[in-house]
Amino acid sequence: MATPIIDFHIHPIYYNSYCRSAAEWIQMRQAVPDLQAFIDKYSDPAEFARFLTENSVDYGVVLAEYSPVTTGICTNEYIREFCRNQEKLIPFANINPYMTEGGGTAAQFRRLLTEEGFRGIKLYPTYNYFYPNDRLVYPIYAVAEELGVPVMVHTGSSIFQGARLKYGDPLYLDDVAVDFPALKLVMVHSGRGLWYNTAFFLARLHENVYMEVAGLPPQKLLDYFPELERNADKIIFGSDWPGVASIKANIDIINSLPLGEETKAKILGKNAARLLNLDIKK
Repeated sequence: MATPIIDFHIHPIYYNSYCRSAAEWIQMRQAVPDLQAFIDKYSDPAEFARFLTENSVDYGVVLAEYSPVTTGICTNEYIREFCRNQEKLIPFANINPYMTEGGGTAAQFRRLLTEEGFRGIKLYPTYNYFYPNDRLVYPIYAVAEELGVPVMVHTGSSIFQGARLKYGDPLYLDDVAVDFPALKLVMVHSGRGLWYNTAFFLARLHENVYMEVAGLPPQKLLDYFPELERNADKIIFGSDWPGVASIKANIDIINSLPLGEETKAKILGKNAARLLNLDIKK
C-alpha cells in the first residue's frame, strides 16, 4: 500500500470531565450548534474511524489525559475501550505523576503497554506542573526506552486557563535525550510560540528526538522553520483534533507547501509509521 497518512495527535471528543476553558475552546473551534450531539456522534468509535477515513487519515493516535486543573480528564480505561477492535485507532496512555499512588509510575506504565495494548504515552508538563527532566518522570522514560515506544511531551504555549508555560520549554528534554539516548521523544507542538528554534535544534542534534506540528497553522510551517526540509526525517503531522475544524484541510495545506514529495510523505506518515513500528508495505 502507499505510505499511510497518520494523525499523531487526536483527543477524543468525550472527556469524563472538561475544564471550562477547554470546553469553550472546542465549542468555538468546531462551531457546531449542538455540542452534545457532536460529542455523542463522535464518541462512537466506528463513527469516528469513518470520520478519519473521510479526512484522508489512515491511522490516528488517540490520547488519554489526566489534567484536572487545566483541561480535564479522559481516562486510560476510556481510551483503551475506544480504540479496541478499531485498526485505525492507536491508543496512547497518560500518567499524571502527581495522581499515581505510591509513585508507582513505572509499574503502571509497563502494565498499560504489556497488558492493555497501549502503544506509547503523552505527558503534559504545562498542565500537570512538572519539568520534563524531573526525576519524578524518569521511571516512565526508562520503561519506554526499554520497550521501544514513543513518549510525547507537550512543549510550548497553551491557551487553557491554569497552564504554566515555564514547564513547556523543550530545552529540558535535552537532559532526557542525553540520559536515555535510545528513547523516542516527540516534542508536541514543536515549542509552539516561544521555542521553535530550540525544538528544531534539538531534533537536529539528537538521533531520537522528533518534532510534532499539531496546533501549528500548516501554512506557517516554513515561516516557523525556514530550513524545515533539513529535518525531514524528524517531523510528524498531528491535527490536535477537536481543536481544529478540518483535519483534511491541514493535510491539503501541507501537500501544497513548496517541499519535496518525499518530505511531505515523511511528515504525513512515514516518520510516524517508523516510530510506531507499523508494518507498512510501500
